[in-house]
Amino acid sequence: MLAMGQNRRRFLLGCLATLPAVRAMAQTTPRPRVLAIASGGNGTDIDAQDRIRVIKEGMRDLGWEEGRNIRYDYYFAGNSLAKARETAAAIVASKPDVVISLGTIQTEAMHGATRSIPVVFVNVTDPVAGGFVTSLSRPGGNMTGFTPFEYPVAGKWLDLLMELSPGLKRVGMVGDPTNHNFNGFGRYFDAAAGAYGVTPSQLPVGDADSIDVTLRALAAGGSAGAIISAAQFSLIHHRRILSLCTEMKLPAVYWSRFFPDQGALASYGPSGLALHRQSTTYLDKILRGADPANLPVQEATRFETIINTGAARQIGLTVPMGLMARADEIID
Repeated sequence: MLAMGQNRRRFLLGCLATLPAVRAMAQTTPRPRVLAIASGGNGTDIDAQDRIRVIKEGMRDLGWEEGRNIRYDYYFAGNSLAKARETAAAIVASKPDVVISLGTIQTEAMHGATRSIPVVFVNVTDPVAGGFVTSLSRPGGNMTGFTPFEYPVAGKWLDLLMELSPGLKRVGMVGDPTNHNFNGFGRYFDAAAGAYGVTPSQLPVGDADSIDVTLRALAAGGSAGAIISAAQFSLIHHRRILSLCTEMKLPAVYWSRFFPDQGALASYGPSGLALHRQSTTYLDKILRGADPANLPVQEATRFETIINTGAARQIGLTVPMGLMARADEIID
């Protein structure tokens, strides 16, 4: 019995002796880093799902495994700046290690909410004009990222539309008036329209009702086409826009291949989801200690023309053979 008591005491003393080492191990085990994803939409739309999937794949390839060393927090704001500001406040309160902001609305909201948490933005046209960075080469604050366009791309959109439907007399550029890029695109769109001798109109929209009224009014006069400029509204309301353009046989050009993939006529813009994949390199660097102030804003370098010939037939267009030959991809 005495030996048993001595053995029990030795066991207890041994357990107590290991407690400091257990505590030290618990203290040195790194917590997962937190990446907050600020997006438009509601999380169930195809475009948002694709963007998030690509980001998570890129992070995994860089060694960030969900549940082991990184955690993703998701915030969706539709197409509402007010909602984006609410989600930005929630993000700041949660104190993530880094934020990825998918679009201008989300980036504007994050810019107003924090000057300390690192933010990487994607798909923000002219972030200098937006006030998000000091310059592309030296952002200078807590934000940096990836920009898809310079404003002259509006002329390229019109070039593509006129080649698809050369008989147009009127073209409307549809955009979000709360987005600083709408006026920037508009200047180059008006100049390009003058060279073609077509009558341009800049058509501000926001919600589904205004999209419906605007596109119907544009088509009503005949010999009209549309450019759907880059902004969150076009992604959120893409089904309505595509349906209206098909119903009214209104030729329209878009800014991302996402739209022809969903049945739209044509697009000209950066290659696929490449910018979202590239953004993970900056997220990785920041999580490893880099300062976003010193990471230059990256511009898209490869653009692609996507044509959907099935959509063309639905509205009575025949795609010119020369354009078919030059297109990067034909969808039928």
